[in-house]
Amino acid sequence: MKVILQETMDGVGHLGDVINVADGFARNFLLPRRKAVEADSRSIKAFEHAKRAAAEKAKKEKLEIETHAKKVSAVTLTIEAQVGKDDKMFGSVTVKDIAEGLAAQGFTVDRRKIQLGQPIKELGTVTVPIKMPRDVTATVTVCVVKKQEVEASAQPQD
Repeated sequence: MKVILQETMDGVGHLGDVINVADGFARNFLLPRRKAVEADSRSIKAFEHAKRAAAEKAKKEKLEIETHAKKVSAVTLTIEAQVGKDDKMFGSVTVKDIAEGLAAQGFTVDRRKIQLGQPIKELGTVTVPIKMPRDVTATVTVCVVKKQEVEASAQPQD
């Protein structure tokens, strides 16, 4: 009996495969558990239509995600860090700091998607990749600069 699989099954086939199986296997296992439907011309056409509709939707979604990724990639974050003697940083710039900086600019990004290998511990510019859905990756430029001395600007000018 020819059937169309509704889900991927180990040793049998993948989702959407039209396979020939024993009548008993189809009648007693696949069809009652809705793991497959009988492959007649009507069900094949319906499945092909559903497949095309899903492909169109996925294409549209990926296009939206790529547009969002381009907007995120255009952002340059400037993070001020406190430094000591010889421009050595106190602490480091972490994924949390980058996520907060993006949120301040209007982009909500899950901090688990920011792929920073290890915290930034030096002044300078670093490019950080951000993993988006559908295998799209955006990159954000993070500039770590010295925090300006508050005391110097707080003293009255005579």
